[in-house]
Amino acid sequence: MSEQQKQVQVLSEDYQKLQGELRSIIEARQKLESQQQENKGVQKEFAKLGEDANIYRLVGPVLLKQERKEAVMAVDGRLEFIEREIKRVEKQIAEVQEKSEQKKMEVSHQHALLTGHIDQIYVNLL
Repeated sequence: MSEQQKQVQVLSEDYQKLQGELRSIIEARQKLESQQQENKGVQKEFAKLGEDANIYRLVGPVLLKQERKEAVMAVDGRLEFIEREIKRVEKQIAEVQEKSEQKKMEVSHQHALLTGHIDQIYVNLL
């Protein structure tokens, strides 16, 4: 295997690693979005409840009574955290997509050089 072929192979492997990393980050964002929707649903339910309604929180196998104000603050805090995490993950996605696109271009370029080089060798043999 020539040096150029090895270089194309290494670049291709790097590109595949970046694609795997991108898939993992996208899965993390999807999980965060799911958590966000779940917490927004809880927030909507809180809005429907009267001030005197009992709120319980599941802790392990036990339901514990919780103050309304405390429960609302906890859900609001989780939503703020999730939104910050989604922004951070989206920034990561953009960075990895950019790296991946650059690597893809490098692979294409090296492959073109390699095939051009092979074509030139073939012409010289004739």
